[in-house]
Amino acid sequence: MNISTPDLVMIEQRGSVLHLTLNDAETGNALSTSMCVALAEALESINKRPDVHCVVLRGSGRHFCTGGNVKDMQKGADLMQGTPEEVLEGLRRYLHRITLAMQAVEVPVIAAINGSAIGAGLDLAMMCDLRVAVKGARLAESFLRLGLISGIGGAWFLTRAVGLAKAMEMTLTSQFHSAQEALEMGLVNRVVEVEDLENITAELARTIASAPPKALRLAKRLVRQAASSDLPQALETAGSVQAILLCGAEHKACVRAFLASTK
Repeated sequence: MNISTPDLVMIEQRGSVLHLTLNDAETGNALSTSMCVALAEALESINKRPDVHCVVLRGSGRHFCTGGNVKDMQKGADLMQGTPEEVLEGLRRYLHRITLAMQAVEVPVIAAINGSAIGAGLDLAMMCDLRVAVKGARLAESFLRLGLISGIGGAWFLTRAVGLAKAMEMTLTSQFHSAQEALEMGLVNRVVEVEDLENITAELARTIASAPPKALRLAKRLVRQAASSDLPQALETAGSVQAILLCGAEHKACVRAFLASTK
């Protein structure tokens, strides 16, 4: 059964950049089952669109995403109902679907963090390739405040972004961090004024999207694989990818364009 509500994720394509907006400001863009399905469906469609070279993900209203809906937890609604086995199946069907869909996206994804990114909302931002946050944003891996842990893969993403020690501290303290603190620890790439977020992320996305599309996708894949590879494996992968690109028409066209621009 399809329980998605298309309006929960607004989709707009501007040139070769796809903009996705979580559109449930009243709940802080909480990851309800309906939101999970709508977002997963939007992410799963991206690789079928060769005209999309970059994606920007943001939230509507004051928040990026506040994670689970605490009121639903209190009522035992949404994912928080049934036996442990039934809840696990729900996590796999809804939250894990987002994680796997995001990991499968071939083009770069930028999180435009327009406000709070809390719990699973922070984990969602961490799944993206780049993160731009406004100065007033608050970020927290705050599951222990509710007697929970991240069920969407947050520990995996967080340790790769900030290292084991900092990830452990964030997880065990549930502390809230400012955008500047997030920048200093490597959680985000840039911090900008609220009024500049739209233009700066759009310009960053356009710059990325202007790269040769095949090389862009392979570059993203290579960097991600390198993060979990030893050097010999990384060299072999890099060599294989480079050989494919060197023999391809896209590279040759880029060389001709570069030489023509230098005359």
